[in-house]
Amino acid sequence: MTHNTVQPPSSNQPTRRQWLQAATWACAGASLGLGAGTVQAQELFDLDKVRASGALKVALYKDNAPFSDGKGQDMDGVDVALAQALASEMGLKLNLLPFDAGEKMNDDLRNMVWRGHYLGYGPADVMLHVPVDKFLMVANKQALIFAPYSRQVLVIFHALERLPTVQSGLDLQDLPLVAERGSGAASTLLGFGGGRLRSQVKMFNSGIDAAHAVIKADAAAAYVTRAQAETALRAAGRPAAGFGLTQLTLPGLADNGWPIGMAVNAENKKLALALETALQKLRADGRLLAMYRDRGLTLVAP
Repeated sequence: MTHNTVQPPSSNQPTRRQWLQAATWACAGASLGLGAGTVQAQELFDLDKVRASGALKVALYKDNAPFSDGKGQDMDGVDVALAQALASEMGLKLNLLPFDAGEKMNDDLRNMVWRGHYLGYGPADVMLHVPVDKFLMVANKQALIFAPYSRQVLVIFHALERLPTVQSGLDLQDLPLVAERGSGAASTLLGFGGGRLRSQVKMFNSGIDAAHAVIKADAAAAYVTRAQAETALRAAGRPAAGFGLTQLTLPGLADNGWPIGMAVNAENKKLALALETALQKLRADGRLLAMYRDRGLTLVAP
């Protein structure tokens, strides 16, 4: 890898994968339509300062495979590749700032985007894997959330031998089920029908581990993101044949998933415009799609 990694001090705070919790929000998938005419002198200075530093500092979640995972120079994933491509397109080097997810998405935006962590690290120039959600925007006016580049969707990942089709949550009754501990998908699965599936559900530390349980025939179905299921299949060397990835919306979750994009300090509209322009080039020439395909993932349009 050709990037540097900024390591924050260790923390004992619990982590939570907020991109799974974001499935409980009503999502807004449009770009913010940033325009050069809205840029003020302070914002020009902020972009100039980033360029003068020679590097783009990008905040990425730890333990967020297949998007950002690993340590130091070994960190890899779609978001890592995207961060590298954005920096390169802007003529900058890349500095990564990996961090543990906070209890709330608001905490992550405060620590990584506009104020910095009380332990002394951050903020970054830009944070990736941010739900592009209108309610999140209203609650965090110090952050500018923009430029959705993908959409996360939840699926029932099921072994066709044990569960040929899934049309409703009722089809999951009397089957061993798995999900990721602490995720919005897990909470919804446990609460379905007043808890009628609760006794059937086993929790794993990650959605990828949950999907592996289906591949190993330890469970009939997992409620995980499509990206987690596809990552598990690729790691196991198994083709998709024999497994279903059925998009099923259970009560309390967004109908069609949630878009993920970027966030910068709300004062840095010029930086946001430069990042959005770089992203448009990556999308137009196929580089963004290749980042997903190279990892066996489906790029779902935001």
